[in-house]
Amino acid sequence: MGMHVGNTSSSGEPEVMMDINTTPLIDVMLVLLVMLIITIPIQLHSVELEMPVGAPPTNLVKPEKIQIDIDDRSIVHWQGLPVDAGALEQKMSEMSQLPLQPEVHIRPNKDSQYAVFANVLSSSKRLGLNKIAVIGAEQFVQ
Repeated sequence: MGMHVGNTSSSGEPEVMMDINTTPLIDVMLVLLVMLIITIPIQLHSVELEMPVGAPPTNLVKPEKIQIDIDDRSIVHWQGLPVDAGALEQKMSEMSQLPLQPEVHIRPNKDSQYAVFANVLSSSKRLGLNKIAVIGAEQFVQ
């Protein structure tokens, strides 16, 4: 505790200062903070990628493009010709067996039923077609 030097009381004794000395507390807190900073391991937020080495292979053969359209009445068209669900699955199965799979472009009309689009998309994934592109309705021209 610190003492006040001035004589302000009537008894002649100096008044005791009642304030706490915070300097040692601040020193201890700074030491603890430095210890905490040193002991916390450095967190690295990185993703390890295996990048290919060398020049990319040249692909001289362009894959075939299969156009699947869904019109405003939810009729599915394979390369411009209307098909039913069985014929669509058969054609998709044949395309998935090819050594070089074609690119499948699905173009649903904005007025078509979502269930038909979802069925076509899930069938293509289930049958093993990997190269699928969904083209927006604003590009749909028939």
